[in-house]
Amino acid sequence: MIRVNLDAMIGTGSLADLPRLRDFRSRRLSSYDRSGGNVDAALIPPGETHELGQIDGAGCVKHIWVTMTSIGDAPRELCETVLRMWWDGESSPSVEVPLGDFFGIGFGLRRNFASLPLQMSPQDGLGFNCWFPMPFADGARFEVQNQGQATRIFYYYIDYEEYPSLGAGLARFHAWWNRRAVTAGTASAKGYSRDDYPNDASPEAIGRALQGPWKEANLTGNENYLILAASGRGQYVGCNLNIDVFERQLNDWYGEGDDMIFIDGEPFPPSLHGTGTEDYFGTAFCPVQEFHAPYNGLTVYSGTADWPWSGKNSMYRFHIEDPIRFESSIRVTIETGHNNELANDYSSTAYWYQTDRRDPLPPLPPLEARLPRP
Repeated sequence: MIRVNLDAMIGTGSLADLPRLRDFRSRRLSSYDRSGGNVDAALIPPGETHELGQIDGAGCVKHIWVTMTSIGDAPRELCETVLRMWWDGESSPSVEVPLGDFFGIGFGLRRNFASLPLQMSPQDGLGFNCWFPMPFADGARFEVQNQGQATRIFYYYIDYEEYPSLGAGLARFHAWWNRRAVTAGTASAKGYSRDDYPNDASPEAIGRALQGPWKEANLTGNENYLILAASGRGQYVGCNLNIDVFERQLNDWYGEGDDMIFIDGEPFPPSLHGTGTEDYFGTAFCPVQEFHAPYNGLTVYSGTADWPWSGKNSMYRFHIEDPIRFESSIRVTIETGHNNELANDYSSTAYWYQTDRRDPLPPLPPLEARLPRP
């Protein structure tokens, strides 16, 4: 009987752990030219699905690298290309996300940024990297689907460790994409005007808001934007959130919306109740600078001098040091402005681990419903 030391098997990933010899074999799936030549890419015609590979037995994906271009004009190729992953022979994928969103940024955009689990690398975000560990006990499968009109030239590595068996206590990696093209916009229905909002940072403007729309109470979270809803046992490890401020509204600033994370069916107020969108993402006071760090960042900022928070904004928060545990369910939400007062365009990718997913992931919307606004 083989006794598996779980810690010795998967490792800790730290520099201090590197000298410790563990019981695994290094393996890789990649797009290298099987003929021995240098045509090291998969060509994926319009409408077709390409299997990146299958793995038998037990193991853990430790790193994924991808780069892609298209034959012909394809400005939205990162929205039109869908990445899927399955573990242990499951019938529905645990990961089904547009390619660019999976690697950390929405709107089909590329940027140079470096976080701990995800990166887009130079030149101008052409190289995508993922270091989320992805364990499996009985096989894994990976595919990419081209839902666009141009052929993809697709390069990839999937580096993994092969084990004799997988120890208990390891949950499976999941990722899910969501979008709400126009959020609640509750303020207009209540009769507020731009004069009621702090469209500058002066004490007078903030005071008006505190006596007006910011006194409105959100005591349910029912109209919040949904980042993740899952049933089972696991832990939430973060998200990227993309906000398109597509028209000028009562409040120029898209923030102030509190994060509200409901654990195991708890009633309002949830155990994890935040103080504002910018606060959850580890920034402060209406940032207008792009920034990236191991666990949080503002990777896309599109404001102008006369409208500082207009257009497309993308941000991430990873719970690497502080994963959020749930035993039976989790619901991760965020207000779209205080009390969901703003009608902006939100999309997101959530990342989590789970042991006993009971239902398939909600289906990925069709391409037309995923494309960003111009």
